Amino acid sequence: MKKVLLIIPAYNEETNILNVCSEIEDYKKKSGNNSAFSLDYVVINDGSSDSTEKICLQNGIPVISLANNLGIGGAVQTGYKYAYLMGYDAAVQFDGDGQHDIDSLEKLVVPVLNGEADMTVGSRFVENTETDNFQSTFMRRIGIRFLSGIIYMVSHLRIKDCTSGFRAANKSVIEFFSKDYPFDYPEPESLVNVAKRKFRSIEIPVHMRERSGGKSSIRAWKSVYYMIKVTLAILIAGIQKKEVR
Repeated sequence: MKKVLLIIPAYNEETNILNVCSEIEDYKKKSGNNSAFSLDYVVINDGSSDSTEKICLQNGIPVISLANNLGIGGAVQTGYKYAYLMGYDAAVQFDGDGQHDIDSLEKLVVPVLNGEADMTVGSRFVENTETDNFQSTFMRRIGIRFLSGIIYMVSHLRIKDCTSGFRAANKSVIEFFSKDYPFDYPEPESLVNVAKRKFRSIEIPVHMRERSGGKSSIRAWKSVYYMIKVTLAILIAGIQKKEVR
């Protein structure tokens, strides 16, 4: 049976992390022997200053604690390094804030395991008719649409929900990300990187929710500086030469 790892980056998620991991455990029990893959998960505690690590240890939750706060890129890459070293067939980024719905996992990961794609991106904006699906604020959606256009311009990859952190990657992408992963705001930039490497990326409609508590580590959407910074990062990634696999 193929092995799948959920990578759960967490920075000061003491109000959410136990509920998130409990939902995963419930999902595993519900799936039982009917699942097409075995599922593990690991919390990457990104130098939290609250009780995130303590809660994980007290409740037997697998956790890797970073000595310092590296940011979302460093935390996620740590998870990919772990997945690569442990020989997982697929790795899935799964937020520790309660936004990602574990019930969407199978349709996100099965195309990767079946060889239909090298990476899948969970999308709120593709063929999703669920009325309770959280699609973010109007201004964020405008920003996402703008960034999606820039990504298409430099890579010819059309991904509508380009800031989605709900993603699944196969062994080849796991190895690539374990060695080369953007640090600051990695979701849009990493899409360009995989496209330049000729990996196949597709969008899958998923269900998402609002944060169940705590504060987002990415609060710069209100800033023009953020948009300028990410746009420049995408453009630079687009003109950089990448070794074709």
